[in-house]
Amino acid sequence: MSPVEWNWTRRTLLKTSVAGLFMLLGRMGRPSPVYARELPEGELAFYNVHTGERLRVRFRDEQGGYDLSALDDINHILRCHHTGEVASMDTKLVEHVNLVQKTLGGDGEIHVISGYRSPEYNAMLVKRSRRAARHSFHVEGQALDFYIPGVKHRAIRQAALKLQYGGVGYYPRSGFIHLDSGPFRSW
Repeated sequence: MSPVEWNWTRRTLLKTSVAGLFMLLGRMGRPSPVYARELPEGELAFYNVHTGERLRVRFRDEQGGYDLSALDDINHILRCHHTGEVASMDTKLVEHVNLVQKTLGGDGEIHVISGYRSPEYNAMLVKRSRRAARHSFHVEGQALDFYIPGVKHRAIRQAALKLQYGGVGYYPRSGFIHLDSGPFRSW
């Protein structure tokens, strides 16, 4: 086989693999209509404790379609409060938070402590504290630290643990819960 044929074959394989990956991610990024009917209403209310901003948003319709403008609004309110940098938050995280909140039977406002963290801000937190993770899901837009006024932190933690999805961190002294869209684990 000549080098030209090998490059063409490798290139074709790469293109096919990339196309397949995009198709797979496209299906994963949007719930199927059957799955969407099983999900609770796709509406959340946020209050960012650092900026004083509020947002009530319907991010998903009954058929499972995401409202991209609403997701942009969520990205904005969950931005790094230290640098103002906005990142794309993982829709799996948004669904996780929504499911935990709806499992608790409420639609109370979620008070955001930390959503997205810029790499600079995360590095600063790692220097200041052993509790901040060097490779934090926050830097990837896959984590949220929050509390819901009037709901015990223990109750939020229990609801999240029953779902057995993502990371569930419990910080009773600091007064918040951590959720992320990584593998299921708790601390």
